[in-house]
Amino acid sequence: MDSRPAESPLVETIWRSRSSQAGPFLSIAASRLELVVARHEGQLYCTVRGPETFPTMAHCPPDGEWLGIEFKHGVFLPHLRTGDLVNGEVKLPRASSRSFWLHGSAWEFPTFDNAEVFIARLIKEELLVHDPVVTSALQAQATDLSLRSVQRRFRRATGLTHGAISQIEQARLAVALLRQGVSILDTVALACYADHPHLTRSLKRLIGQTPVQLASESNPMQLSYYSTPELIRQNLRQE
Repeated sequence: MDSRPAESPLVETIWRSRSSQAGPFLSIAASRLELVVARHEGQLYCTVRGPETFPTMAHCPPDGEWLGIEFKHGVFLPHLRTGDLVNGEVKLPRASSRSFWLHGSAWEFPTFDNAEVFIARLIKEELLVHDPVVTSALQAQATDLSLRSVQRRFRRATGLTHGAISQIEQARLAVALLRQGVSILDTVALACYADHPHLTRSLKRLIGQTPVQLASESNPMQLSYYSTPELIRQNLRQE
């Protein structure tokens, strides 16, 4: 698996992966909307995946290829209710072997190299939008809106509450630290957990494994793609 930053300010990262053989993997909690293109047995498929609030075991088929476009918090497709996508996904119907249907129009499947062109077209057609209220809320910036209005717009754009996103991103940061060889005690401090038991409870609930399992070099379990955005790291340091 490899990934790269995107030129678009609405995209967190663009990643791709492939499988050589079948096997299980652990899909961990995720707080962002994501568009995934899969190629399997010569066929292309496009799926919009919503946030995930708990881990699930999944099966990876052999000889598959995947492209993922992970959007920033507050970015959504207005014709799809983000709340309805939480812990779920929408498979977009194929228009041809090279295109799929999206909001009544045929769109060519994007690739790892031309994803920015695809994203720019989505933005131009107003099929991909961003609510700045979400960014302001995550950065603890004041707005002219009431708390209820902020919460409503936040939930509409992300499908989650501010607290749920913070907890998921905190757990994903802990995963990245442990996988990089950071000790459990240092991970507790760097990811701003109260103590070791707090870290353990969070990871078991959101990741599906304990800190010891994640830190073990002999752990064979493959995890779904995870990243550690700088925005959330900054927020965790401030809390």
